[in-house]
Amino acid sequence: QLQLVESGGGLVQPGGSLRLSCAASGSTINYYTIGWFRQAPGKEREGVSYINMNSGIRNYADSVKGRFTVSRDNAKNTVYLQMNSLKPEDTAVYYCAASVQGMSLVDSPYRYWGQGTQVTVSS
Repeated sequence: QLQLVESGGGLVQPGGSLRLSCAASGSTINYYTIGWFRQAPGKEREGVSYINMNSGIRNYADSVKGRFTVSRDNAKNTVYLQMNSLKPEDTAVYYCAASVQGMSLVDSPYRYWGQGTQVTVSS
């Protein structure tokens, strides 16, 4: 059974940076797409980015393009989300998830989910 654990969240000032990690265990993720999602209080969960662990194909939501970068380390079975130029509207719980059914910023293809890590952007 694939398990995902996010880490790296915290409190950061506007304009600051954080790097989130998504560490997988129980199975290799080399043939999965790993997505990053976030959910702010009172809002629906939204897709932020994804990366295909085999091809390296990646995509971003318009709201984070140019600020966030997703990367992979297949040897470590880990995916990273580098978040720069953070804004208060980036405040949310961030989740990583794994899909074998394709690449998407919509959450429906993702079967395995982590527990989430809180990111708070505030002065």
